[in-house]
Order: sequence, then C-alpha cells, then structure tokens
Amino acid sequence: INAISSSQRCHRQRPTKAAAKTCPSEACTIMAITKKKGGHASLQGKKPLNTAKVKRTVSNNPGHIKNKLKRSEIYGKYLLEKKARKRQTRIQRDKEAEALGEDAPKKQTPRTLDNTRESEVTTVQPDDEEILADEAEDEFAPYFSDEIRPKILLTTRPMPSGELFHFIADLMRFIPQLYYYPRKTYSVKEICQFGANRKFTHLIVLSEKSKVCNGMLISHIRPSTAANGLGGPTAFFKVSNVIPSTDVPNNGSATSHVPELNLHGFTTRLGHRAGRFLGSLFPHNAQFQGRQVATFHNQRDFIFVRHHRYVFKEGNQVNKETGKKKTKAKLQELGPRFTMKMRWLQEGTFDTQFGEYEWMHKRKEMDTTRRKFHL
Repeated sequence: INAISSSQRCHRQRPTKAAAKTCPSEACTIMAITKKKGGHASLQGKKPLNTAKVKRTVSNNPGHIKNKLKRSEIYGKYLLEKKARKRQTRIQRDKEAEALGEDAPKKQTPRTLDNTRESEVTTVQPDDEEILADEAEDEFAPYFSDEIRPKILLTTRPMPSGELFHFIADLMRFIPQLYYYPRKTYSVKEICQFGANRKFTHLIVLSEKSKVCNGMLISHIRPSTAANGLGGPTAFFKVSNVIPSTDVPNNGSATSHVPELNLHGFTTRLGHRAGRFLGSLFPHNAQFQGRQVATFHNQRDFIFVRHHRYVFKEGNQVNKETGKKKTKAKLQELGPRFTMKMRWLQEGTFDTQFGEYEWMHKRKEMDTTRRKFHL
C-alpha cells in the first residue's frame, strides 16, 4: 500500500529540471517550464507586450477612457491628425489643379444652412418699387436722408453693477450723440416721456445678468407722421458674446469721427425694418477721413455688431503699368463686439400692457426647421 510509483511520486514532490526530463507526465513538464527564467509571459500571469510596433490610429471617440486627462489628450491628438490630413489633401488638390490648368474641375460649393435656407415669402428684391415707396415714408426715412440727426438717451436697469459701465463706455465711443442718464427709480414709460420732452429721438435700456449685458431695449420716442404723430416702434434684442474693446486682440482707439454704416444680410421685409431701425441710431453724414465703419451683419437671425477702421498700406506687388507698388487695405478692429437677436417688435413706444406687437419670436411655432430664418 505504501509503495508509490515513480510517476505518482513525481506529482507530490517539488518538480526539478531533472524530474521534468525524466517524468513522462505533461503537467510536470509545464510546471517545470514555468520556473525557467524567460518563460512565456502568458504562463507567468503577465500581459504580453505588443512587439509588432504597429502605429494605431487615434480614435475620434475616446469616451471609453475613464481618465479625463488621458481622454482629452487622445482627442487632442485626433484633432491634430485630422487637421494634418486635411492640409495634405488640400495641398495635393492644389497641385493637381495647377497641373491640369484650365481643365481642372471647378471648386465645389459646400452646403451650409445659409445657401440651403427655406424660401421666405416676404423676401425683398432690390428693385421692388412698392418696398422702396414704403421705406421712403416710414419713421426712419428722415434719418437716412440726413434731415434729422439722432440724439440717443441711454440708461440701465435699476441698480446696475459696475461691470456694466465698461460696456456703456464702449457704446458711447461706438454710437455718436449717445448720452447716459442714471436710471434711479423711474419707469421706462416715464423715461420715454422725459426723453421726448428734451428732443431725444431714441431710448436704449440695457439689462444684465451676472454682471454681463444680456438684453437691449431700443425705442424710437420721437413723434412722426408715419406713426400718426406718436413714437415707435420699440424692439427688444437679446445680447450675447459681449467682448469689451480692451479685450479685442490688436484693437485700436476709436476717434470722434462719424462712422460709415454697413447693414448686411437683411433680406426679408422684417429684416429691412430691423436693419433700418438699427441704422437710424447713426447720423448719415459719415466723416470719411476717420476711416471708421460700424457693421451690423445678419446671419441666421443673429446680428453681429462690429466696429472697424480700415487702413491703406503699400503691398509687395508692383503695378506693371505705373511701376509703383499696389495699395492694399487692412482692417483694425476697435471694439466692442457683441451679438444681438431680436425677440419682439412693438408698435409705438414701450407699453407691455396695451401695446400691439408687429412681430414676436415664438420658438415652438416658428423654428420648425434649422433652415428657416426670419430676418
């Protein structure tokens, strides 16, 4: 009974190299191999290394990585690789076009929300005589014909923060004939009456949230024959992305010259009215020696406000006919820059209780698709 065969004894005792050579059992052989120095990594409980040195493409969706720093690093590498591939593709395409010459295919126009927008019934054509006749007799016609110079009263909500006054200072350098009055405890209706008695033409009321301007109420308070001897209209704009002139990169200093006015992108009937309303804030006797331009650029119903100065400099190219260097123009931004979006347009001066609205933005009813714009 106590006799044990050589093969069974081999299983119970500690295996050695000699035993592994003499033992016919396969299990003993594997156990002996695992004790060898430099055995297979998977048999030692280690993860095998990738010795192939194959460059893996960086994933564009590293959401499975739990470490936030590593995840952002991987995604940053993906963006850099994508930018490099796009640049190489563009260079290759330019080389092919240069080699083909006139036979090169035309550059494709990318599809955007602007060039695929839904057609609007009230889109104004440049030669529409009816629209031109209406605009010649509206509330803003005396300003565009330079018969009347605007005089604007600016105030804020009650108890404004100190940060809002930096934006007020930028507006006073941006819009000529702009005068600030503290709000105190007066209502907007009382301020409208106060401004009309002192020959002001417009009223601007700024609102803010978290010490940043987020709204602008503009009311035309001068009585006009087009409004039956009353003031109006009144519009409210949501304000966002406010950048003061001190934070604009490479900004210049605005002068007291009256800037030129650039109204761009207002194509519908409502857009024409909104654009002329904003254009009535500026005198139309531009002083060209100041080389300053005030721009209201409408794109997808967002009105981007910018203030520039154009500068003329000598270029590197030489005119073959005259032998002189060609002159090129550059822009220098003066600030401020901000974005406006119209929320409603009301007839007459400010009156939220009995006023009639010409237009009000209702998001659920009007914004049915991303390609529908109103201005």
